[in-house]
Amino acid sequence: MGEHIIEIIIVIVITVAVAWGIYEIVKKSKHGGGCCGEHDEAEKRVTVKDRNKAHYPYIITLKIEGMTCENCARRVENALNSLDGIWAQVDIGSHIAKVRCKQLADDKQLIKTVTQSGYAASKIK
Repeated sequence: MGEHIIEIIIVIVITVAVAWGIYEIVKKSKHGGGCCGEHDEAEKRVTVKDRNKAHYPYIITLKIEGMTCENCARRVENALNSLDGIWAQVDIGSHIAKVRCKQLADDKQLIKTVTQSGYAASKIK
């Protein structure tokens, strides 16, 4: 009988721990979480009005260092998309920014823009 009570207590403790972990994950997904501050709202996306890929004949691929979450990726993407004639898409999984340009862009300016947003970048191709 005593062994069953111990097993029940262990199950309750594990259940509470799992529930708390899920709560923290949900809370961080609604707010910045982690590196971006637990209580910061997720950054709003800077949208590019012209999404016709044919208007962007140049593509520069950047390797981005220092991103740890979707909010980081959005911050880098927003910084690049704020530049005139640029449409960037950042993938947090591969740490790659695909930067479409209407005109040939200065790699150093793109890297500087990423650096000013708090991350490191280097040109891949």
